Amino acid sequence: MPDSLPLADLLVVAGIFVLGGFVKGVVGFGLPTITLGLMALTRPLPEAMALAVAPTLATNVWQALAGGQLRATIGRLRGFLLLSGLGTLGATGLLARSDARLLSGLLGILVAASALLALLGPRWPQPSAARERWLSPVMGVLAGIANGLTGSYMMPAAPWLAAIRLPPDQFVQAFGLGATVATATLALGMAGQGMFTAQLGMGGLAVLAPTFLGLWLGRLVRAALAEKWFRQVVQAFLLLIGLQLMVRGLF
Repeated sequence: MPDSLPLADLLVVAGIFVLGGFVKGVVGFGLPTITLGLMALTRPLPEAMALAVAPTLATNVWQALAGGQLRATIGRLRGFLLLSGLGTLGATGLLARSDARLLSGLLGILVAASALLALLGPRWPQPSAARERWLSPVMGVLAGIANGLTGSYMMPAAPWLAAIRLPPDQFVQAFGLGATVATATLALGMAGQGMFTAQLGMGGLAVLAPTFLGLWLGRLVRAALAEKWFRQVVQAFLLLIGLQLMVRGLF
């Protein structure tokens, strides 16, 4: 991790990534949303995004390659995936010139909206095959822009992938694949803007171990807990984080 951080801060950051990995291990998503939401409460969002790149990329590569649906997923979602990457690259140019507090507020809005959708349970109507062909790239570029500005890929990627009614295994793999593309292009865009330094990159590598520890613990707990109730607790927690970021960043 960056050697400029005091030991107490290093332990807090490591604990945040254990928690993020744990949540992802139980429910299959939420690592960047949890980690960025918590880190952005105490440090600039671009720095938090840079620290989260390596663990987010590593866990999403694993998720993208698991499940045996890679070819079918790419075939159906190639436009969505391509535009996710391009949207992310374009938005990182704005990230370097934007106010960090405003971006933290934007992250708060996305986190709170994602949590409310999960808690209230509305389902997007399934589009026809013709509409899916042109809507999928649109949703991809919107998800990429949100990812490039805030580091969060949840909105509108997760609701859209649910709306097109992917089979469960393909949904998990598709989200992991899209997040892998978005995270990799985010790292490239941030490096091109001088925001992804070697020090922050080493910090991201250092939190891989806490992240995978949390992931392992989460997978152990998954079988013992009612996932539905755990999801609701996690989303309520995310809603509180999102509201706090909104207040700090926008008011």
